[in-house]
Amino acid sequence: MDKQQHTPNHLINEKSPYLLQHTHNPVDWYPWGGEALEKAKREDKPVFLSIGYSTCHWCHVMAEQSFEDQEVAERLNRDFVSVKVDKEERPDIDNVYMRVCQAMTGNGGWPTSIFMNGEGRPFYAGTYFPRPHFLTLLEAIGQAWKQDRETLFKNSGRLMAALKQERRFQSAPAEQLIGEAVADFQQRFDPEWGGFGRAPKFPSPHNLMFLLYTAPELAEQTLVHMYRGGVFDHVGGGFCRYSTDRQWLAPHFEKMLYDNALLVMAYALAYEMTGRDLYRTVIRRVLAYLEQEMQEPQGGFFSAQDADAEGIEGKYYLFSKAELIQVLGREDGELFCRAYGISEQGNFEGQNIPNLLHDPEPDPAAAALLPRVYAYRRSRMRLGTDHKILTGWNALAAAAFAWAGRVLEDRDYLRQAARLLALLRDRLGEGDRLFSGETDGQRLGPGFLDDYAYTIFALLQMYQATLDDSYVERAARLTRAVRELFGDREGGGFFFSGAENERLLLRPKESYDNALPSGNSVMADNLSRLAFLTNDPELAQAAEQQRDYMDGQAAPYPSAFAFYLYSLLPKREIVCAVRDPAELGGLKLRSHWLLRQGDPAEYPPVNDRTTYYVCEDGACRPPVHHLA
Repeated sequence: MDKQQHTPNHLINEKSPYLLQHTHNPVDWYPWGGEALEKAKREDKPVFLSIGYSTCHWCHVMAEQSFEDQEVAERLNRDFVSVKVDKEERPDIDNVYMRVCQAMTGNGGWPTSIFMNGEGRPFYAGTYFPRPHFLTLLEAIGQAWKQDRETLFKNSGRLMAALKQERRFQSAPAEQLIGEAVADFQQRFDPEWGGFGRAPKFPSPHNLMFLLYTAPELAEQTLVHMYRGGVFDHVGGGFCRYSTDRQWLAPHFEKMLYDNALLVMAYALAYEMTGRDLYRTVIRRVLAYLEQEMQEPQGGFFSAQDADAEGIEGKYYLFSKAELIQVLGREDGELFCRAYGISEQGNFEGQNIPNLLHDPEPDPAAAALLPRVYAYRRSRMRLGTDHKILTGWNALAAAAFAWAGRVLEDRDYLRQAARLLALLRDRLGEGDRLFSGETDGQRLGPGFLDDYAYTIFALLQMYQATLDDSYVERAARLTRAVRELFGDREGGGFFFSGAENERLLLRPKESYDNALPSGNSVMADNLSRLAFLTNDPELAQAAEQQRDYMDGQAAPYPSAFAFYLYSLLPKREIVCAVRDPAELGGLKLRSHWLLRQGDPAEYPPVNDRTTYYVCEDGACRPPVHHLA
């Protein structure tokens, strides 16, 4: 294969780290936009659309095997117009064509490979193709485009019509949805290693947040085993994206900002409910990792770190026993290797992933050696980091710092959350509008539903930690923008793309909770909280409408809607009649408590003291002067 440097293609002026990785491919890549699609129509060529992201291992593999190969490039350049998309920069394009890929093939993933015409209408889809298969496919599609185009599009019309139809289901009561979801998780639970199913295993923190209330033994076993395995980076902190095995030992080594932010929330909820020191340790180590390796000097957090180093997946994270003994010395090296499961034969392709699978409580003397191992690891090589500052993912980080600050009573974490929320307002927003992010100082396009939903969620978590009404006020303003930009007045719910985003082939709604909670699930939680906090009848009606929509969406497979079900769990509603505002400064709310200050005429202080009116489980209690 020819890997020589080539004249830059049309990606050369892009900001996305993923697109810039491909600027010197021999493939004549174009970014998404009118120029590429018009060229395809003018020259009567099909479009090859490739969607991926900078830290994706199989994207790297396909790039090395095919997109850096001269023969593949010549065929693409001759018969196709080739378009590259960063899925993190354009989640709307990814959303549409991932649906196409799943409908055509029964599965999806990245890289996503789509063949379509210049109007964006797809006729063939797949994910990673090995080079020989890809060459054969390009030849076959090129010939069919010229000789039998009708066959290529034979099923496309029916497919697109089906994708444009939103499926509707009979809704079910909340108790039924929650019960069915818990039963499904119990059936799939791995009692030996935690998690669900066999392999691969994903952390899915929102599932664990739901289960901490409904089946805590399942959630806690999973949280403990994830920490003990190699999917948690014991040397540097933070979690990798998922485990390739049942034991949580061998991860897919990329690290994502959103995974780590959501996992902080799950461990913080577990700590709040149990007081277990292990969970506090994990929270602090994950947040330290984010601040040390993922934060830019201006305060935002980068999106991801690569799975590969020097072209090899996981190389950055692996050690030999001899290497560690050389770094730490014989005595300390042996101690460290015993504590973290390091052996001569290795536990991953002849090398070692540090882990605590054999002993959940490492020798404190061994744990004290971690900074030395970490410094050595960073001196060997550095990981590629995607420097995009994504609005939604930074909002999740803000929520994580706010949640951790509340349950750990850590003012530094609350200050970090406040800085992030200010960044989202001032740098990634204008007034009541949000952008989807920033790359290399340049703002991306208008924000998507997730950007707004996660930002509102973070504002409400910050209110939960501080009782500062300004966070509720901004959350309410952004919620009005969400209803205006994304709301579906006829069908209910919210579209992923708003009125200010580019119109694509489809305008889908995301309702089920995948790697991230869906914007619709998060908006259900946001609306229910805001309806109480603002005492606004319009928001109460909107919350009820969103719940009606989501009840129907969740009915066929409730366990795929765990964050939505989490939002349905009972909350303690508290109206406060304040006599001394200083009393609120020492008040610590729990995660499922809601508190607002009431009208003194309706909620008078009793005995001239600050009084709390508490309602829970459908009943209101006599007023009290203390919360417990």
